Amino acid sequence: MARILKWSLPGGGDTPEAAVQELAANFEAVAEDRRRKGIRLPRPGTAVPIQFAPQDRVTAHPELVEDFVHQVLGLDWAWMSDESSLWDFHSGDTNADLQTKIREIYGVDVSDIESGNVAEILDRIARSVPE
Repeated sequence: MARILKWSLPGGGDTPEAAVQELAANFEAVAEDRRRKGIRLPRPGTAVPIQFAPQDRVTAHPELVEDFVHQVLGLDWAWMSDESSLWDFHSGDTNADLQTKIREIYGVDVSDIESGNVAEILDRIARSVPE
């Protein structure tokens, strides 16, 4: 494992060199994301707090989220943000099994949502269910 002191940013690998390489790649991804958002990188040695993605879209459907977590994901609970993806909840090569469950439970095809973005899926399900 390799990490930057006071940051919640790890890198792992089979060797110290591999861990440092992964840490460098993770750092560059974070740095690029911050540049895109116009957020400066903290100065070296500064503690960087964990920042969670917004939950505005997923919390717009509280009952649906609870049902989705239980029926589709098969979990008692799950923390989800607007950036959560079906990919976060399995280790398979595709989302096909979960997409099939969604179609069976809600009658909604989400196979075209390649990102597997849960907020987008929940929005589609909510739009398809009669009020």
